[in-house]
Amino acid sequence: MKDSDKRLQIIEDKMAIKNLVDTFSVLADVKDVKSQVLLFTPNAIVQSESGGKVTSEFKGRDEIGSAFSNFLNLFEIVYHINGQQTVILDGDKASGISYCTVTLIGNENGKKMKTTMGVIYHDEYTREKGSWLISKRQSNFTWTEKTELK
Repeated sequence: MKDSDKRLQIIEDKMAIKNLVDTFSVLADVKDVKSQVLLFTPNAIVQSESGGKVTSEFKGRDEIGSAFSNFLNLFEIVYHINGQQTVILDGDKASGISYCTVTLIGNENGKKMKTTMGVIYHDEYTREKGSWLISKRQSNFTWTEKTELK
């Protein structure tokens, strides 16, 4: 493979992985969990971490989908803003770090509440049948802010 072809492949792979991460967020915002879980490998692992401790772990599309549905159904509005991302490619495997701000609006004790969280995703990706999928996601919830909406 020519050097220019290698460089082009790197650009295409990084763009595809960025699109994968952004698509995950868009599908979460519209609560389309059925499509969202297809962005993961069949045996993917999703861990959530807060305060340096793992708070949950789900394995496989069924567990992941059930957990995502249960969580998203708690809120009227879900809104992700993705920020910077780094990706390291290694053939049909890759790893990456993505930053995200998540805003959740729902009712708590009769009050409309807005919860905003800073999340750093530590991902592992696998290319299967020509498409990049998430094989492992560690969601590190680094901060949370709650306010009542009036």
